Amino acid sequence: MIFCLKKIKVYLFFILLTVGAGALVRFVTQNSMESFQNLSKPALTPPSSVFPIVWAILYCLMGISAALIYLSGSHRTTHALTLYAVQLAVNLLWTIFFFNLQAYWFSFFWLLLLLGLIVAMVCSFWKISKPAALLQLPYLFWVTFAGYLSLMIAIAN
Repeated sequence: MIFCLKKIKVYLFFILLTVGAGALVRFVTQNSMESFQNLSKPALTPPSSVFPIVWAILYCLMGISAALIYLSGSHRTTHALTLYAVQLAVNLLWTIFFFNLQAYWFSFFWLLLLLGLIVAMVCSFWKISKPAALLQLPYLFWVTFAGYLSLMIAIAN
């Protein structure tokens, strides 16, 4: 029972850490969302209401994935979770660069860095826990789609 409680605490910690980081950035960028509405956007841009829902789901999956790595007991855990933390920080900074600073071209290239870090993280996770790596794939796909949106917005604006 105590072991199970410890696992639950680890899962909650990583989920809340990741969701909380996302919520903090959303708070920091909330005043710049109006300018986003006025941008020329590509035809495949989802409605604005979709983004917070998708990100909440992705952050939960990311947190579960990180908890699986933490609980794995692998000697590779530190490296994998360092990649996780770095890519999360790069992700959160992208939001500030894109929405607050409106640095669209810089944001696109920053997103390419993020994609590279996500791929490295998924590969690192795969060596430790295949389920943990697979839980990161929706995030990888969404950020790839975000790369397309970011590029098209940079070109159009």
